Amino acid sequence: MRPVQYFSKEYLERCSGMKPGQILSFLDDFRRLHARGEKPRSRLISLKVPEPLLAAFREKAGKRGVPYQSQIKILMEKWLGERHP
Repeated sequence: MRPVQYFSKEYLERCSGMKPGQILSFLDDFRRLHARGEKPRSRLISLKVPEPLLAAFREKAGKRGVPYQSQIKILMEKWLGERHP
């Protein structure tokens, strides 16, 4: 759970005068400061796959005990010839 932070009126007034570049710099610094060795972010994609192909793929992945979406990522990494963390 993330802690709740409270700000004084003076602090908020001072921050209201910040320029967009200053705000972006602050947010980037804050993000890096609080990153805890997190995994690289994932991106949700939409992919059209013929239903019989998807069903067969899910069944085969299930028999190997691997979630089918994880298996898709494994195949992508192999195809690229490298392992991404």
